[in-house]
Amino acid sequence: MKKSFLIAVVFLLAAAKGFAQIKNPVEWKYEAKKKGAACQVVITATVQKPWHIYSQNTGKGGPIPTKITFNKNPLVTIEGITKETGKLEKVFDKSFNTEVLFYSNSLVFTQEIKVKAGVKTNITGTVEYMVCDDEQCLPPTKKTFDIKL
Repeated sequence: MKKSFLIAVVFLLAAAKGFAQIKNPVEWKYEAKKKGAACQVVITATVQKPWHIYSQNTGKGGPIPTKITFNKNPLVTIEGITKETGKLEKVFDKSFNTEVLFYSNSLVFTQEIKVKAGVKTNITGTVEYMVCDDEQCLPPTKKTFDIKL
């Protein structure tokens, strides 16, 4: 009897652990590409199917748009806005009752920067994003990054 009870407890704990795992359908890659005196920060999101990640330009009233924030560094100057490239999809989402902009599979963010001449430094910051599939959305997530320039 004790053995059966112990086996049942082990199975219940194993099942609970499986359900408790946090879904993380986005993998991030961070890199810097030198372009003479300038540099390009490239942040790539690879999104598992059937999930999608929202554009920086998704309007108000919808899901949380992706937001990239660079921490201040006196040796680095941010040039312009962060660009995004990928296969942009625009659909009316009944859940949010608005048109939304999102990417499936992959999305690349590119930011032009200038680094003070003759120095080695890093650029740090965060990516805040939200992912959904056809049935559910995960809570907004923040990932920090530290990229050697």
